[in-house]
Amino acid sequence: MTEEREFKPVPRIVWAEPGDAEAVAERIAAEVSKPGRKRIAVPGGSTPIRIFDLLAHRKLDWSGVTLTLTDDRQVPDDHEASNFRKLSAALGSSGATIERLEEGRRVDPFDLVWLGMGADGHIASLFPHMVAEIRPGRTVISTTPIPLPPEAPFARLTLNRRALCAAKEVIIVITGDEKRRVIEKAQNGNDASYPVSDVLHGCGAPVTIYWSK
Repeated sequence: MTEEREFKPVPRIVWAEPGDAEAVAERIAAEVSKPGRKRIAVPGGSTPIRIFDLLAHRKLDWSGVTLTLTDDRQVPDDHEASNFRKLSAALGSSGATIERLEEGRRVDPFDLVWLGMGADGHIASLFPHMVAEIRPGRTVISTTPIPLPPEAPFARLTLNRRALCAAKEVIIVITGDEKRRVIEKAQNGNDASYPVSDVLHGCGAPVTIYWSK
């Protein structure tokens, strides 16, 4: 049985122009440069690597920034599929604090949540079909996508919906025409089969979509 979701009024949704990697890096750099301490959630996978590289070459003060992955594979830190390994390699020497995902850990609200999205509309490791822990509040949960993707056949750790939605702002970074069609469909309707719909329609935080070919 599909869980019924109560959709709230659509928040402000903006498509960034331009929406390429350089524009995303500029947005993250602007967040890092704000005064005071900042909490930023960042995605795993292959897409953010170029943006992490662009950020690593900027002269930014990361000392007041805490970075948390939106999700990771349940593998050792030195495994090639580890998102923690990739993030640490890119920004571990920047001065930022990198929080490790731990199942059941309570999550403080974020200043910015940066999400990717799969062609099936999944965000972080919240999939249309999955086995998932149900935990109250803003927490890290364990999920297993159904079916397991052959390129990454691992159980996952992910911020749950409440943790992702506890943000002052959300950005979604996608590439390619297929993903654009998916997110436009999710934006224009209340199709709860796409997990990204929860962010577009149910969180209440402003959402900026960065899309490039």
